[in-house]
Amino acid sequence: MPDVSYSPLLLSLKIAGISTLVVFISGLTLAYWLSRRDFFGKSILEALFLLPLVLPPTVVGFGLLLLFGKNGWLGQFLQESFNIQIVFTWIGAVIASAVVSFPLMYQAASAAFQQVNKRYEQAAITLGASSWRVFWTVILPLCWPGLLAGLVLSFARALGEFGATLMLAGNIPGKTETLPIAIYFAVEAGKMDLAAFWVIIIVAISFSTILWLNWWSKHTMRRFAQQKE
Repeated sequence: MPDVSYSPLLLSLKIAGISTLVVFISGLTLAYWLSRRDFFGKSILEALFLLPLVLPPTVVGFGLLLLFGKNGWLGQFLQESFNIQIVFTWIGAVIASAVVSFPLMYQAASAAFQQVNKRYEQAAITLGASSWRVFWTVILPLCWPGLLAGLVLSFARALGEFGATLMLAGNIPGKTETLPIAIYFAVEAGKMDLAAFWVIIIVAISFSTILWLNWWSKHTMRRFAQQKE
């Protein structure tokens, strides 16, 4: 095993964890809000939400660089008002990971909310439950399998993010060097043993995550079927 620093692994887990939390809250909120409303331009708005899913990550990163760079309106505002720099920081890596993984969470949450039987909500409201209580006690438990799938896939996508992160956060060892970036530059430097080591690590984490999701989904469906019998 090559002599390595584990900072890319720790940094990747940190960035993926924070971005997944941000994506879960924002994706859940927007998906629920839009599932209860119908207005002109809704399809356009949803298309914008899903756009990072089909765009090359470098294009997403370039757009974020224009937005958060020194000459970008948001980057200038944050720098002048709060002395916060986004470019070449781990915060930039979190933003890049969140943007590219957001469509997965939003799509999963939107599909889960659309599958909820409206009769359950109406029955709870008829019994005197508030909208807030209906959401927590009726809607959320029914949607949880779909929401968890979106959460796990968002984490896996954030963990493997490369192009947008490199464009916005760069490659600074110990600061913005995530696992995918470490793999790329290890190959560029001819350090194939180091690259192979990081590849094994990230494949193991991603595979374990997806395997656990599949097991949990089957276990949940089996338990649900037994309850119906």
